[in-house]
Amino acid sequence: MTIAEIDERNATGSFHGLRVLDFSTTIAGPHCTRMLADMGAEVIKIEPADGETMRIRPPVRNGCSSLFGTLNAGKKSIVLDLKSPEAVDVIHQLVKDADILVENFRPGVMRRLRLDYPSLQPLNPRLVYCSISGYGQTGPSAELAAYAPVIHAASGYDRAHLAYQPGRNRPDYCGIYHADVLTGVYAFGAIAAALYQRQFGGRGQHIDVSMLESMLTLTPNEVQNAQFDVAPPSRPMFGPVETADGYVMVAIASERTFQGMVRAAGHPEWIDDSRFAKYADRRRHWVDLMDGVESWSRTVTTANCLSELSVHGVPCSAYRTVAEAIGDPQLAHRGALAEVDDGGGTFKVMNLPFRMSGARVAAGRRAPALGEHSCAVLDEAGFSEDRIAAAAGKSPSA
Repeated sequence: MTIAEIDERNATGSFHGLRVLDFSTTIAGPHCTRMLADMGAEVIKIEPADGETMRIRPPVRNGCSSLFGTLNAGKKSIVLDLKSPEAVDVIHQLVKDADILVENFRPGVMRRLRLDYPSLQPLNPRLVYCSISGYGQTGPSAELAAYAPVIHAASGYDRAHLAYQPGRNRPDYCGIYHADVLTGVYAFGAIAAALYQRQFGGRGQHIDVSMLESMLTLTPNEVQNAQFDVAPPSRPMFGPVETADGYVMVAIASERTFQGMVRAAGHPEWIDDSRFAKYADRRRHWVDLMDGVESWSRTVTTANCLSELSVHGVPCSAYRTVAEAIGDPQLAHRGALAEVDDGGGTFKVMNLPFRMSGARVAAGRRAPALGEHSCAVLDEAGFSEDRIAAAAGKSPSA
């Protein structure tokens, strides 16, 4: 089932009719709210006069960032100066008809602006208000500045990753911001749960999402190993296996896949070898096992190695670049990429990684220009042109 097929049969997404006020910036919050937009919600992104910081992040074409577009496709953009009383009044009015509010400022900022949950909840008891922060809204670390690389280090994730790189002592720089994307997904799930709960009680609630705690959920083995004495294998059990022209990843996670691997390597007798027959013994002799496998894999090409492993039911893959991965025919079959226009041209973004038989799930086809929807949204809310200009921090004649 492809997205195109679903679009032909379903006019709306699961969150059609919901209105979201999006105060979030950078990645975690915008990723969450783009998921809401992909599911059919009307997402109104509130930006300062000079635009959200991601608007200048490369790649930039004709003044438009495709990274910003990736995170904000399908949203509307309005400009408000949150430090002005006029803008606060505008938001108070918009909140009355909103279902969801998402913000990822440092704790305390929204309170100082009179836009925190206690200030807005009386205006709309049904409001689902989601706060995303580095460490949570309260506690000794709550007000510390936090970006994804800082959270990677603080959560132990970088050191945990380093433990799987034998012979290395210096932590890697991880330019892939796992903490942002993961936290955005958790926020999305929590919002969906709060909306479901609201159906029965009629009331919204405040959601407090912590990036630190989100990252720690990526390390279930390490959380347990931190509490108990577990000897690691002498070589990581999931790692590259060298071939004649590259590397493959082989995942041996069951007896069946172990047996398939040694058969592919031409050593079925290892199934009963006392070093490898039992899982505990296999862990102790993992270097011997994988050295033996590489004695075979180094003699064949990556393509031939993958073919032989697959014949024997062993989960495996070549190490691909992202460019190679997004060119995979499987993604084309699934309709995994959507084309978006942002005024600087077109580019492709990932759709959400799930399909629904009864709802539309797809990225919006346009990323908003800065303030593109200010007049339409605020005029609908009953504001005059002068009040709209004042709320944006402009003089009425600007």
